[in-house]
Amino acid sequence: MMPQVPPLLLEKLSAQYGTALTEEIVAGFVCRPVTLRANALRSDAAGVQAALETAGIACEQQAWYPDAFILPDVREAAVQALPEYEAGHMYLQSLSSMMPALVLAPKKGESVLDMAAAPGGKTTQMAALSGNGALITACEKNNVRADRLEFNLKRQGATRVSVMRTDARQLSDLFRFDKILLDAPCTGSGTIIIEEGEPERRMTADWVAKTAKTQKAMLKKALTLLSKGRTMVYSTCSILRDENEDVLKAVLPGMNARVLPIDPAMLGLTAEQLLPVSIPGVVCVKPTALHEGFFVALLMK
Repeated sequence: MMPQVPPLLLEKLSAQYGTALTEEIVAGFVCRPVTLRANALRSDAAGVQAALETAGIACEQQAWYPDAFILPDVREAAVQALPEYEAGHMYLQSLSSMMPALVLAPKKGESVLDMAAAPGGKTTQMAALSGNGALITACEKNNVRADRLEFNLKRQGATRVSVMRTDARQLSDLFRFDKILLDAPCTGSGTIIIEEGEPERRMTADWVAKTAKTQKAMLKKALTLLSKGRTMVYSTCSILRDENEDVLKAVLPGMNARVLPIDPAMLGLTAEQLLPVSIPGVVCVKPTALHEGFFVALLMK
């Protein structure tokens, strides 16, 4: 057995991807360099780059998303010590987790629902992408996490976000949104870091099944709330088909919805950085020394 990887996860990965690819995936369960996003609501990419360089922090701007930077030589504490960080000019965020908001591409004047918003990385990113022009409703049922969400919204200058302290599944079916982001609760199978030891919560078949049931319910609710002819993103930080393609296959046919293809190149991804998928057009990012494992699907009702 590969060390510190939950046995059930190894079993599922091997069944889904085969032995050789599973070994590549496990090799990608490593500690990654710090990455962050320049916050266009408080600064810009050039300003953030200048602040980092002034502090002696090397950074690598990403061509596929100029607001994204890789910091190869420091850990997060060095960024958190910067006055520009305290002022909300930047947000620590993994490259993979920046992808769903880019795919959704919220615009000024659109009503947007973020169904599982805390701690606010994708919420504030959507606010920035729309220049604070999108009207965002952010749901978070946990009060502690909702407090953190509101703190980050204020720090980042995301002024047109309404926080609802509720389970998004409890929203009235009378609501309608132009765009929806469902970054669904998941097992986190794409984000394991072997150096940190086996995950605190042991992966079990019951947990995977319960998580998939929640994801299906949330996706069905999202498609109920989505206006006809509009788009939403379903994403997870899992690389298990149970939580990704199988959820789509179970829900989409009954909701008159379909998958729209995502061009991996828009996310800076090559074929070698992707895992095979069972639905054409969706993206599953392979865990590597740079990327967390992540799944992203663009859907239209």
